[in-house]
Amino acid sequence: MGNYLHCGLRNDLNARKTGYNMNTSKSALSYVPNNPSSPWQVYLQQVDRVAPHLGHLQRWVETLKRCKRILAVDIPINRDDGTVAHYEGFRAQHNLSRGPGKGGVRFHPDVTIDEVMALSAWMTVKNAALNLPYGGAKGGIRVDPKTLTRPELERLTRRYTSEIGLIIGPDKDIPAPDVNTNDQIMAWMMDTYSMNVGATATGVVTGKPIALGGSLGRKEATGRGVYIAARETARAMKMDITGSRVVVQGFGNVGGIGARLFRDAGATIVGLQDASGSIGNEAGIDVDAALAHVAAGGKLTEFKGASMISENDFWALKSDIFVPAALENQITAERAEKLSTRLVVEGANGPTTPQADDILHDRGIQVVPDVIANAGGVTVSYFEWVQDFSSFFWTESEINDRLERIMVEALKAVVHTAEKNKVSLRTAAFIIACTRVLAARELRGLYP
Repeated sequence: MGNYLHCGLRNDLNARKTGYNMNTSKSALSYVPNNPSSPWQVYLQQVDRVAPHLGHLQRWVETLKRCKRILAVDIPINRDDGTVAHYEGFRAQHNLSRGPGKGGVRFHPDVTIDEVMALSAWMTVKNAALNLPYGGAKGGIRVDPKTLTRPELERLTRRYTSEIGLIIGPDKDIPAPDVNTNDQIMAWMMDTYSMNVGATATGVVTGKPIALGGSLGRKEATGRGVYIAARETARAMKMDITGSRVVVQGFGNVGGIGARLFRDAGATIVGLQDASGSIGNEAGIDVDAALAHVAAGGKLTEFKGASMISENDFWALKSDIFVPAALENQITAERAEKLSTRLVVEGANGPTTPQADDILHDRGIQVVPDVIANAGGVTVSYFEWVQDFSSFFWTESEINDRLERIMVEALKAVVHTAEKNKVSLRTAAFIIACTRVLAARELRGLYP
């Protein structure tokens, strides 16, 4: 796995100079910011890098640079004080050539159509890279859920579900939890959709409570997948997880569970960051105690088992493995220069800008891309969907064993493709995924 480490991104950079400047997509989507660091533009740059490797399928590459369908909806709700509030929601379906759309729903004040489009596109790539029978989709509402009471949150969720009900369904598009959404949100979405179609449809969402057809192991799946990806890549780099130093950005479902699994494997967690700030402890942070502290309503920065550190110091912490598990565009070019690590494992979607990718490559830092590293969640979502259709449920041990097998096989295929084409792991994952998506597009043809 060492050969492409020093030549892969350079080959990617050369590919960008060979005439693959697909600006038609950018001009066609006039409502998307023409900002190189915006999520959609980052995705387009990633597609540009993979285009030279697609062979005869290049003729279909514009398919990847447009969303099949984008729905923007107004969501009015009655507030508890009697006023009516309006929120904006989105659902984007990037590509459905290989199956129904699949992707989460996030509730966040910074949700934009640009972000949702990019996230849906990354879901297309992720599902195809794992060879799951799905296309890519994503949704969100521009709202700070902390400002809503529980009844208001339920009304918001149900109205949003009704508004996007035109395009979702067990065989059309299957939402799941994402930032600031959870199994309760999915329960409300499933119930609302079911009431509207007149029959219980457990398969319309995944990430549901176990009592409503949810799958064992789903909550831990994304963090577990991050750990598996890190373990396998570290093994190929002749690096032992036991005794390694790990820094995690984002201490929610993905980062928190991932940190615990690293700790269980003998790693030392030396730094953590969430929306409240950053903490560090050279001797190691007690992950269980930190998780309990945050779950009880405390701020991570007030956790007694570590010291609060500045953002600059956090990005400069010396580690063997760095896990960005927060939001997109977190590893910028400036931060990539500061990182002191050997391996970056992307727990978040789109956390590294293309410019930062190049810098990390030049510094000899390996990157396991999001479309592989955080695919554990959608893989177990697939298991949940299959179990709902069959009404036959697996044990948690069976879930974890199947997840491990799929993740390990997918990562091996990406490594092989990277070595064969002398490209980065990210471009290798895109080669595999985009080839599968465009082959399906070509075989299906155009109708009418």
